[in-house]
Amino acid sequence: MGLTGLEIFKHLPKTNCKKCGFPTCLAFAMALANGKASLDVCPDVSEVAKEALSSAAAPPIRLVKVGTGDNVIEMGDETEIFRHDKRFNHPTAIAIAVNDNEDVEAKVDAINQLAFERVGQHYEVNAVALVNASGDAASFKAAAEKAAAKTNKNFVLVAGDAGAMEAALQVLAARKPLLYAADKGNYEKMTELAKANGCPLAVRGENLDSLAELVEKIVALGYRELVLDSGSRETSKVIADLTQFRRQAVRKKFRTFGYPAITFTTKDDPQEELLQAGAYIAKYASLIVMKTTKKEILLPLLSWRSNIYTDPQKPVAVEPGLHVLGDVNENSPVYCTTNFSLTYFLVEGEVDATRIPSYIISVDTGGISVLTAYADNRFTAEKIAAAIKACGMEQKVSHKKIVIPGAVAVLKGKLEDESGWEVIVGPRESSGIQKFAKAQFA
Repeated sequence: MGLTGLEIFKHLPKTNCKKCGFPTCLAFAMALANGKASLDVCPDVSEVAKEALSSAAAPPIRLVKVGTGDNVIEMGDETEIFRHDKRFNHPTAIAIAVNDNEDVEAKVDAINQLAFERVGQHYEVNAVALVNASGDAASFKAAAEKAAAKTNKNFVLVAGDAGAMEAALQVLAARKPLLYAADKGNYEKMTELAKANGCPLAVRGENLDSLAELVEKIVALGYRELVLDSGSRETSKVIADLTQFRRQAVRKKFRTFGYPAITFTTKDDPQEELLQAGAYIAKYASLIVMKTTKKEILLPLLSWRSNIYTDPQKPVAVEPGLHVLGDVNENSPVYCTTNFSLTYFLVEGEVDATRIPSYIISVDTGGISVLTAYADNRFTAEKIAAAIKACGMEQKVSHKKIVIPGAVAVLKGKLEDESGWEVIVGPRESSGIQKFAKAQFA
């Protein structure tokens, strides 16, 4: 169990300076005790106090890194059970399994192609999980050499034999792969390999109790860069175990379960695998090893991940103002929408697809959608007219015509009065923009 708020308070400077963002030192102490704040934000805490409070100040789930450089995967460092309380910090990493006895180069090439652009965001698979399916150390090493030459993605090395793991590490140690996995039969050798190469180590139990015992043994050997696997593979049991990891770490401050978690999909049907992985993302998995390389399966999964790991208290917004698509001129159409990211990028994509150079005015609605902003008086005729003026549109085009979303057609009359522009009511959905633009502007 961690320290209580009052126990932490005794070590703080008690100046109530508010530099940490809290009104009093006691409030800051309570936030530390609940894992809602970091000791680093207190500028006046002494080194003695830092040492005494290091355990209490640490996040309930340890930050563990896989890989190096710009591609590093950060897992853990989580403080919440429910994302609406604050947010989840590090999106679930997705790895694709590659057996060492299959065509490694072709499979890795396919994994490299799993990158997508959607509504202004870039999604991609994060890692290659190289599996020692052959059981042969030489084959595993050869597969590691082939995979390493084909990709700059991170690696998960999956081998139960320490000899095979050591052989693959001769190739990949510098890239700091995740070693999977230490179990009750090999944990001493696997821990030695992880420590010697500075790599994170997955720990696999047979159930939660055996996993806790194994983690404590490895920690006693002086290693804490760990990732947890309860050993369960049936979907509902995996979800239950993931939930226990998070609850025990966050609510009970049970440090033995205070590490990121790895899961494996088991379904052969890609759509069932998608559902399984989606459930694991929603219930705290830090890394998922999958089998499919189908783009139509992975794109919705990565979109789901993006939605889970946005900050629910901060709408995703684009910069309000004027956006230019193509080689515009004085006759180019002018569209208007909100600065909600999803809305804006859907509109931008459809306008761009018309191949008609255009202007888009993104009105500052606080990052909320058209109808929501209209209902909250954030997308009004007055605000749109002000945006037209602020963007200097009268100096950019000669026609004084603006297209508004069909969902707010009611604004047409008032906007014309406010702006002096002719208002054209566009389609209700962005999918209708191409047909609309062809009829209006082609």
